[in-house]
Amino acid sequence: MKKKRYSLKDIANEFGVSSTTVSFILNGKAKEKRISEELTNKVLEFTTKINYRPNQLAQSLRTGRSKILVVMVEDIYSRLARIIEDIAYKKGYRVLFCSNDNEDKKSRELINLFRNRQVDGYIIVPSPGIEKDVKALINDGIPVVLFDRYFPELNASHVVAANKQATYTAVNNLIQNGFRKILFVTTDMRQTQMLDRRLGYTNAIEEYGLTPDILEISFAEKDREKRKQLFRDKVKKSDDFDAIFFATNYLAVSALELLQEEYPDYLQTKGFFSFDDDILFKLFNPSISAISQPLQKIGEQLMQIVLENLKSKDEENIIKKIELDCDIQYRSSSLPKHKS
Repeated sequence: MKKKRYSLKDIANEFGVSSTTVSFILNGKAKEKRISEELTNKVLEFTTKINYRPNQLAQSLRTGRSKILVVMVEDIYSRLARIIEDIAYKKGYRVLFCSNDNEDKKSRELINLFRNRQVDGYIIVPSPGIEKDVKALINDGIPVVLFDRYFPELNASHVVAANKQATYTAVNNLIQNGFRKILFVTTDMRQTQMLDRRLGYTNAIEEYGLTPDILEISFAEKDREKRKQLFRDKVKKSDDFDAIFFATNYLAVSALELLQEEYPDYLQTKGFFSFDDDILFKLFNPSISAISQPLQKIGEQLMQIVLENLKSKDEENIIKKIELDCDIQYRSSSLPKHKS
């Protein structure tokens, strides 16, 4: 036999009181509403006995708050999920994570899905074409914070890494250590984080009167072997470079695996640096220098902005635009050049 599911009204009838009285007790407001300690204890004991769970959807309809936040990310930011989840949990919120794969269609579908679920706020790594969708959320008074990238023309809160400065510093380190022909391997995305990394590279290169050398690999190319082939074609066409800077770690891993398999001497004779550290980078020989984004600080700032907006009684969103310094892991692959 299916076990009876109790409603708030059922519990109220059990004690001959109103549903509002039971709700006050369950929400810790018994003393504030001058409800007797005896009744409070009886209701709490009874709800524990029947394992009562409130209807979250009905509750959200009454209060206008679901106590749920949405974090929409790319797969590469899965490590940030635990940081955000821990902070949210301590503040009484639950988090729904989803991946948009940096695709507009999927992003819009997810935003519409969660709007219908009346979630309280959004933390989004935005895909390129959803500026109007994000603006619509903000115009409706829904807290939204973007991270990793943002829309320059949209007045929205965002938390990003100092992409340009970190890349400039890393490339400058390679140049100071004797590398002069530095290949920049990046994607064809025209989003702020990738454009800033590219600008950091070109600024450092041009400052020393050197010649930029840029290889773009289509972001739409998801096949790892095909990405390797594009890099292989570049090396076959011209290996006139003495160092490589990778604008993102998944491009670095693919390229380094290829070099390890087919051009092992390159790993010992050329310099390497990557944006976004990866656990594999310590395992290569030599170990690969990398830029690390401050994930703990990013998570803390994202949650702080969302929670401030949820607490604010003003109709307008609190807009904050934050750029955080990165950590740079200098390893063997960027040591001073000592080849003959």
